[in-house]
Amino acid sequence: MNQHKKGWLGREKAFAAFTMGPLTDFWRTREEREFSGVDNVPVRFVRFRGHNHHRVIVICPGRIESYVKYAELAYDLFHCGYDILIIDHRGQGRSGRILEDSHRGHVVNFSDYVDDLEHFWQQEVASGPWKQRFILAHSMGGAISALFIQRHPEVVDAVALCAPMFGIIIRLPDWMVRHILDWAEERPRFRDGYAIGTGRWLALPFSVNVLTHSRERYRRNLRFYADEPALRVGGPTYHWVREGILAGEQVMAGATAITPPLLLLQAEDDHVVDNRMHDRFCSIKAAAGHPCEGGKPYVIEGAYHEILFEKDAMRAAALNAIVDFFARY
Repeated sequence: MNQHKKGWLGREKAFAAFTMGPLTDFWRTREEREFSGVDNVPVRFVRFRGHNHHRVIVICPGRIESYVKYAELAYDLFHCGYDILIIDHRGQGRSGRILEDSHRGHVVNFSDYVDDLEHFWQQEVASGPWKQRFILAHSMGGAISALFIQRHPEVVDAVALCAPMFGIIIRLPDWMVRHILDWAEERPRFRDGYAIGTGRWLALPFSVNVLTHSRERYRRNLRFYADEPALRVGGPTYHWVREGILAGEQVMAGATAITPPLLLLQAEDDHVVDNRMHDRFCSIKAAAGHPCEGGKPYVIEGAYHEILFEKDAMRAAALNAIVDFFARY
């Protein structure tokens, strides 16, 4: 395992050789399955199993993401001795869409994501042979996972949240955002339409992205959408934004119910989620006697939002923190 971890720091120098060789070979070993989620929406997932693995990590991606994007992360964690399960949330990835325009990021109720994860856990995780069960979640997946753990704190041994979506950065006053969303909610044509300033998926150049400093990983992720257009998801609907804000408030309100060991990784230069909510979340948990690992967020200095897809040095710092954290439980 230690030898594998050493490779994290120099991967970008020969990224094409790695992705076309060892990573492609690993991806071919996957098992892809699906189940019926809320309202019979098909929810897809992928799994990787090792004969001698006694621990499993359930990965919950962020908004618009697919498990296809998480092949490199699955490869690294698998070679650290974990089985891997990755869910494609409803409305994105290879799972079923909610609206006729498949580019619109939409959900009827945010709790539908949580119900899907609960069903998935009962069907695939709880019944498995593992001695330890962990969750690793990013952004929107962090909010989904937090709400799931509020319901079932006893089922997971530890959880790591990367830049969890406990608050969304919106460049407008809060009162104005509430007014716009409440107005749109009463008008279906607007409610289910793209939120202001967003639209269908577009391939933005690396120079204007605020998700990662890694040119190699950014380009690879764009190729997934180019090669498989069905994966594309654009901006969120007004209703999704409203549901996302309410979900963050639910997480904060129920933070004291999240009792398993928890590591919260924060991107220092995040332009997507509100880091202040991470600080508040950790303060609430500490006051309740269940502090986050280290008592506060673990800050990845200089990182943009997609910590797990950052440049080697930042990504390795995060992965080492996660793997070391899980190893203690």
